[in-house]
Amino acid sequence: MLSDSDPTSVSLNSSPLDCPLPPPPVEVEPPETQKPALPLRPPSSSDEDFFSSASIASSSSSEDTHQNTPAPAQLPPQIPLSWPEGGALSREWVNGLMHCFEWASRAVPPQEFPSVLPVDVFDRLILSGHKILHKERNCVTISKDELNSDSRVVVVGDLHGQLHDVLFLLKDAGYPGDDRFFVFNGDYVDRGAWGLETFLLLLAWKVLLPDRIFLLRGNHESKYCTSVYGFEKEVLVKYGDKGKHVYRKCLGCFEGLPLASVIAGCVYTAHGGLFRSIVTTPVKRSKGKKNRKVTLNPDQTCLTLGSFEELSKARRTVLDPPWEGQNLIPGDVLWSDPSMSPGLSPNKERGIGLLWGPDCTEEFMKKFGLKLIIRSHEGPDAREKRAGMGGMDEGYTIDHVVNSGRLITIFSAPDYPQFQVVLMGFFYLHVCMCPM
Repeated sequence: MLSDSDPTSVSLNSSPLDCPLPPPPVEVEPPETQKPALPLRPPSSSDEDFFSSASIASSSSSEDTHQNTPAPAQLPPQIPLSWPEGGALSREWVNGLMHCFEWASRAVPPQEFPSVLPVDVFDRLILSGHKILHKERNCVTISKDELNSDSRVVVVGDLHGQLHDVLFLLKDAGYPGDDRFFVFNGDYVDRGAWGLETFLLLLAWKVLLPDRIFLLRGNHESKYCTSVYGFEKEVLVKYGDKGKHVYRKCLGCFEGLPLASVIAGCVYTAHGGLFRSIVTTPVKRSKGKKNRKVTLNPDQTCLTLGSFEELSKARRTVLDPPWEGQNLIPGDVLWSDPSMSPGLSPNKERGIGLLWGPDCTEEFMKKFGLKLIIRSHEGPDAREKRAGMGGMDEGYTIDHVVNSGRLITIFSAPDYPQFQVVLMGFFYLHVCMCPM
């Protein structure tokens, strides 16, 4: 077992983020419905080739669709799981993990989860993932050189602990492999009953294929949200007296999740979206002082969009992204929302992050040669409260259509929240046509 002093451990004593959020919904059994993939119409521009090769798939999480996930075993799988001999994960081991998690979700009470995944196996998996994630840059990239005519990149939105839908998604979209990349936009945990299994399953795929699956951070991968919206309680129930240990290790892994991705140089993805430039002001220093101290310009009336260089320098390894001070970019990337009103302004409704209009989308895309922005962060309940913004019942909505391309919000937790018939959205990208 790992000691609490190892690099995956974090302190639970930091103060929580104090900002308004909607109350967590209650999960119910989803109704039966299904929709086919919906192709995007290309805009009337020279970008037709690019957009004709992108599509959004929408589907339901009904029991009928679960027939495509690994079926419940007639006999229980071999449990408890053990770490593979030699220490390296194999596709067979990851497939076994998926099978065990699916079976246990139906057959094993939460309090008996260690009989499926012992703490020592959890420790090995979380440490392996921790090492990989903390070495990645703030903005990970899938370069055009890594893609060919057969390559597909699947971009996935919020999952919120809906394990069975994740299993269906992987089966439906195709498992990660040589020509199948995945970018997950965060929010793996909270609200759903299987946040731990959802995150660990994707982490296992990350350890197995670190260059084919990319796990970005969502606003729920934080100490504040997990302590309020259910993940901490879920872990404590499943692991009992070892629950705090498991929770600390998960938080340490969350800190290492990258903030954003760029695909083929022309697609930007992040959980919340755009971010500000951090304007600093030199402070007068006494004679003889060699160090030049800088402070954040308190004038927030002159907000401007940030750059990828600034994003690369932000400090992401914090339990809760700050809403004040000099390290605001992580909070912006995780918490910001698009708006139909022009300009860039503080996101007063959330108490952290920004609101940005179509003009900002066009400015950001034009400046960095982007054709598409894919973000997540908002489900149907959030969109119901925002007049003028598109709904999320189809699992996605096109928020901004500008000269350079489009901004799309995608949500991958179907039939969420209670009493809403909502489809799962995930984005197929065949991006070999992106312009150089």
